Amino acid sequence: MNIRWGILGTGKIANVFANNLKQVALADLSAVGSRDLSRAKSFAKDHSIAKPYGSYEELAKDTKIDVIYISTPHPFHCENTLMCLNHGKAVLCEKPFAINAEQAGQMILTAKKENLFLMEAMWTRFLPAIIKTKKWIDKGKIGTVRFVNVDFGFQASFDEHHRLFNPQLGGGALLDVGVYALAFCSMVFEKKPKEIKSFVKMAKTGVDEQAVIILQYDEDQLATITCSTRVDTPNEAMIMGTKGRIHMPAKFWGAESAVLIKKKQNRVRKAPLGGKGFVYEIEEVNRCLRQNRLQSEYMPLNETLAIMEIMDDIRAQWNLSYPTEK
Repeated sequence: MNIRWGILGTGKIANVFANNLKQVALADLSAVGSRDLSRAKSFAKDHSIAKPYGSYEELAKDTKIDVIYISTPHPFHCENTLMCLNHGKAVLCEKPFAINAEQAGQMILTAKKENLFLMEAMWTRFLPAIIKTKKWIDKGKIGTVRFVNVDFGFQASFDEHHRLFNPQLGGGALLDVGVYALAFCSMVFEKKPKEIKSFVKMAKTGVDEQAVIILQYDEDQLATITCSTRVDTPNEAMIMGTKGRIHMPAKFWGAESAVLIKKKQNRVRKAPLGGKGFVYEIEEVNRCLRQNRLQSEYMPLNETLAIMEIMDDIRAQWNLSYPTEK
């Protein structure tokens, strides 16, 4: 059974997603929706899509679409997702899932009410190297995990109008890249931290541009996270346990390999990304839809909600709120 996809939004990430979807068997990219019909037509021409729509609602109403990928800016994820769900469409929504946990909870409740599939597009979770890392941890290959260090940062030129620095668009390093690091720690520890401490440098526009976050799970389990939109960082992750450690080399969030280090013996797991890695999350959505699942066990909705709650706690420490929350 072919799964018929629609894409809501025509920005850069939507183009990457469209190119990846073409690589997935039994998946049809059937329609695209934009607030500007000319942009929808241009996107449709570039990706050989039969149906371009000049509004998001027209896309959501298309009865021949099974699932919609939402690629709009952060503050619009909630309203776009609710609209699609209310028109009977399954949804894969880009991260961060919403601006805050309240919105995320509303999205999840609506999906459950409508009996529809919903998932956050945390594509990193489905990469083969990440799957292998989780299996190593679960099998006790490194013993009890005691410490995780993970960072994600890049240097962007300051522009108050760009989404990275614009509070109206949910700007800031935490929601843009810190969410990857938090999701990584959540995968490793499988629970929420008991205590959170953080330090932040705010941009001139009032959003976070770099931060250090310390998470304490149990007394002997800690994680440190660094995230930035103003400096390039190693972009690595290290998981340290009582019997060894696992190293995720540069660009851990798009991991091509994981290294298990135990008693001076290294095992290397290498896996191709397959078109920037979105292929694997698309395949997961297709699997869930064919099996009539309402969520993925690899990226469950309660975990997505927990990560949003952690980000709310961190932003509260910084007194950072967005105009769309008021």
